[in-house]
Amino acid sequence: MPRTVLIVDDEKSIVDILKFNLEKSGYATICAYDGKEALQLARDRNPDLMLLDVMLPFVDGFEVCKTLRGEGDNIPIIMITARENETDKVLGLELGADDYITKPFSVRELLARVNANMRRLAPAEPAAQATAENVLHFGGISIDLDRHTVFKVGRDLELTQREFELIKFLSATPGKVVSREELMTEVWQYDYYGDLRAVDVAVRRLREKLEDDPANPVYVITKRGVGYYFEGE
Repeated sequence: MPRTVLIVDDEKSIVDILKFNLEKSGYATICAYDGKEALQLARDRNPDLMLLDVMLPFVDGFEVCKTLRGEGDNIPIIMITARENETDKVLGLELGADDYITKPFSVRELLARVNANMRRLAPAEPAAQATAENVLHFGGISIDLDRHTVFKVGRDLELTQREFELIKFLSATPGKVVSREELMTEVWQYDYYGDLRAVDVAVRRLREKLEDDPANPVYVITKRGVGYYFEGE
């Protein structure tokens, strides 16, 4: 069964172009033209990924993203914006979007981002099939590689898929410093399409869920001027 993309934009011409190209690439699509409709379809249809315009009638894209994340919906969200304001771009990431793309964009670039996010959506194994070898333990942190979940002292941290992939990659080699460029390649699976600010925001969001004091992290550590590493001791 094909993966489903929810396209959200109030410009029908853009929706039609995206719909045509996504379906040509093998995806199923559903479409919304305002924020209220987007929220309803996200809740009712459980799409695999959302392309979310910022400027929408009734409820804007930022609020749609914030609402879904507040409800525990971890659908990958790529925000589409015509704005060049850097603050707007970072705000979308801070609210839980996985990435953003700025209009005008090429269909090739957008499909590359969609494909990269879809590749990360491997189905989780049933809990009964999880093995001890596939659960990593670091102090009070447990990373279940089968179920794509992270627990802290028995509490599910409810990470987004991107946040899970980030901690999974860093924790695979504790103590090894990884550059933001390498994280963009290995976790985001982007080459020249990536924006390194997305890495910094994702690390910040991960720390907010993982660390007792995000300002003084003990798990995901910054190596100034180089990158990040996972402290596994």
